Amino acid sequence: MNTLLKVARYHLVQPIPFLVVAWGIVAFSFAVNVIVYAFAPTSHPAGAGGVPAGRYTGALASLFVYFMVLGVNSIGRWLPFGLALGASRRSYYAGTALLAAGLAVVDGLVLAVLQVIERATDGWGVQMGFFRIPYLLSGPWYLTWLSSFVWLTLLFVYGMWYGIVFRRWGLIGTIAFIAAQAAVLVAAGLLVTRANGWAGVGHFFTGLTATGLTGVLAVLAVALLAGGQATIRRAAI
Repeated sequence: MNTLLKVARYHLVQPIPFLVVAWGIVAFSFAVNVIVYAFAPTSHPAGAGGVPAGRYTGALASLFVYFMVLGVNSIGRWLPFGLALGASRRSYYAGTALLAAGLAVVDGLVLAVLQVIERATDGWGVQMGFFRIPYLLSGPWYLTWLSSFVWLTLLFVYGMWYGIVFRRWGLIGTIAFIAAQAAVLVAAGLLVTRANGWAGVGHFFTGLTATGLTGVLAVLAVALLAGGQATIRRAAI
């Protein structure tokens, strides 16, 4: 555990990418959206989340996308120096994953608090849903915290896997990795279409509660962690 903590601290030697940039992006996006929605007329009644239809911005996705970028850089860019300092590949990977979980816990709590404030202020005074996302992040604060933690961790770990693939197989391998995932999705779509199963797929996902979806994503995050741990053993430096 001491080694893992040292790896996490190694990343935070340059804290700005991890602690400042992400929330700088969110703050800028939030300011822009507040200005836009302040001048946008409300033409629909409030829905179940207290936000009128069309007043959810979706701009919070920038934070989640940035977490994936952090995951890519943490392996693709910083792995060689980390190994040069004496960390093994596996300890570096596990320490970076520990950092991801820690960041997700803190950032998820911040999101939950901001969501509470957003509800209390009627959408920041302009009936805007910025920190609320229908179905995904729209429940009580503790569910928002849990869901945010899982989403952020999942995307960071997914980005780490891209970094590992790039280190191990280079640009061509990364392109092949993306192509393979696209092929799997296309094949799955064709199979569902052939079986006339889209209605069943829709019922499965619409039947899931937000908590159920979070559980599915948590299992996926664990699977990605295990896959990355197995892949990094031969990552080149």
